[in-house]
Amino acid sequence: MTPERRLLLLRGASAALLLALGGPLRADGGAQGAVGVADFDWFDAARGRAVPVRLYLPAGASAARPVPLVVFSHGIGGSRRGYSYLGSHFASQGVASLHLQHVGSDRSVWQGSVFGVVGRLQGAAQDAEAIARVQDLRFALDQLLAAEPGIDSSRIVAAGHSYGANTSLLAAGAQVERDGRVLDLREPRVRAAIVLSAPPFYGEAALERVLGAVTVPTLHVTTADDVIRIPGYYSDAADRVKVFEATGSRRKTLAVFAAGSHSVFTDRVPNAALKQATQALAVAFLHSVFDGDDSALRAWPERFGALLSRFSTGAAG
Repeated sequence: MTPERRLLLLRGASAALLLALGGPLRADGGAQGAVGVADFDWFDAARGRAVPVRLYLPAGASAARPVPLVVFSHGIGGSRRGYSYLGSHFASQGVASLHLQHVGSDRSVWQGSVFGVVGRLQGAAQDAEAIARVQDLRFALDQLLAAEPGIDSSRIVAAGHSYGANTSLLAAGAQVERDGRVLDLREPRVRAAIVLSAPPFYGEAALERVLGAVTVPTLHVTTADDVIRIPGYYSDAADRVKVFEATGSRRKTLAVFAAGSHSVFTDRVPNAALKQATQALAVAFLHSVFDGDDSALRAWPERFGALLSRFSTGAAG
């Protein structure tokens, strides 16, 4: 079955495929709407690389009423099945969510001999894979926009966790220099970025030179205990804040939860309160970016203040 045919079936799905959540669109992150979920196994022939994805699509999406899109990139060792609490929530709020699987840094790093795990993790963190991840994002956008008229190509956000946060920042305009040449991987269709637990750009001496070129609105979410402990890639929680500070966006927001590990934003770690707060914050940010309505974003820290260590929003200095 072609991807186009599967999308048509998804949009006209039966009740068995739809998650009925009921109610109108709400800026505060309340439940609403029906959501279709489908997997697609795309293949980029030009690169000889598989690009599996999972799409969460609001039932009402159509050419007459196109919806915004979040393109979500997983952390190292993840898959398209992860971060479902975000994908399903975005779609319930009228925002499609396309979750990528990056085959060079996905769950396959955990497979095989346990003695090879460290080597596989370090191999997945190399430049070639970092670049391929952004190319995955670009290819997946091409595929989806060609097949699904219910997506508004003028309202696209790159989002990701950990390694996926770096992928999103690169798509949003971050630049690194290699062999005297600046690698500019910006995807011009990306109008904003949501970065969860963003690592530093390892090996880069000046974050401002890397992230200063990111000018789209950005939302940075982390915790006070957000420490990365991958062998060879240790990163203290303070690095998440440094990424926020170095980002050149004139409209940028930082939320630091008081507790939670680096993995707390994945589906693997139960923390209902933090996840609900993250859902509400992300939707409030989307309303701010696409609707010009900052009311939910301004109200968010008061609503979830008991969970917070720090909240900052406003123009870059």
